[in-house]
Amino acid sequence: MIAYEGELDTDNKLNNFLRTTGILNNVFRQQKTLKKTRIKLYNTLALPVLLYGSESWTVKASDARRITAAEMEYLRRTAGYTWTDYKTNAQTAEELKITPILDKLLEYKRSWIQHVNVECLEIDCLG
Repeated sequence: MIAYEGELDTDNKLNNFLRTTGILNNVFRQQKTLKKTRIKLYNTLALPVLLYGSESWTVKASDARRITAAEMEYLRRTAGYTWTDYKTNAQTAEELKITPILDKLLEYKRSWIQHVNVECLEIDCLG
């Protein structure tokens, strides 16, 4: 879905991501499923739902906070932490060996910009 307003696309993707992680949490309970399995499910099912088309997003600070919060909700449950445990987001991601979504988003965006620049040079866009 290409949205004129980036907020609409970001909101839809984030809602679908939350729905997907909610289903994963309900079906694959933290107590009965290995962390490794939950992380693989996260990487193959939940992340693509959020990151599809994210190369063209303009991420505002409020969007970044919401994305990080949604990501950490799933990762904390996977690690076995509650919101009252004193663990930073970085500690949780490091323990689970997960690259934060915002870092992946920036990497995708850089890769996309590089691709566009190379294509532009090949067809001589500048003149």
